[in-house]
Amino acid sequence: MANRSRATFQKREKEKARRQKLEDKQNRRAESKLRSQSIVRDGSEDPDIAGIKPGPQPLPEEWNDIAPIVEDE
Repeated sequence: MANRSRATFQKREKEKARRQKLEDKQNRRAESKLRSQSIVRDGSEDPDIAGIKPGPQPLPEEWNDIAPIVEDE
């Protein structure tokens, strides 16, 4: 009989931990949503991608002195 109450107690603790984890996850999601909504965009271009156009990008200046490799056919 002692094993029965022990298993029930462990199950209750496990369920309590699962609910707490779910609640924490929901709180993190809500905070993340609020944070992303609070970011004010001033309409300016993102500095990380400023000046980048679709397609191949030119080589950086420090790479200009390297001659391109030409393959013979």
